[in-house]
Amino acid sequence: MTVSDARARLADVVDAARVQHDPVYLTRRGQRVAAVIDADDLDRLIAAAEDLADIEAARAARAEIADGEAAIPWEQVKADLGLA
Repeated sequence: MTVSDARARLADVVDAARVQHDPVYLTRRGQRVAAVIDADDLDRLIAAAEDLADIEAARAARAEIADGEAAIPWEQVKADLGLA
């Protein structure tokens, strides 16, 4: 849907994204420029992306340890984060 069409029918666009749980892509000159999605769907996507980033960071840390790099002591981690 073009940005101009979406502007004219904003309530319909929001309702479609919310009810159907499918993103509504907005275009300008035939190119996608934005998407309207349900807020709860966005929250779930953000949480999933954060979980995936945590999993990847843990994998990388394990690989570093497997390659012989020393682990950072827990007390140092707490001190670096201002928790000690």
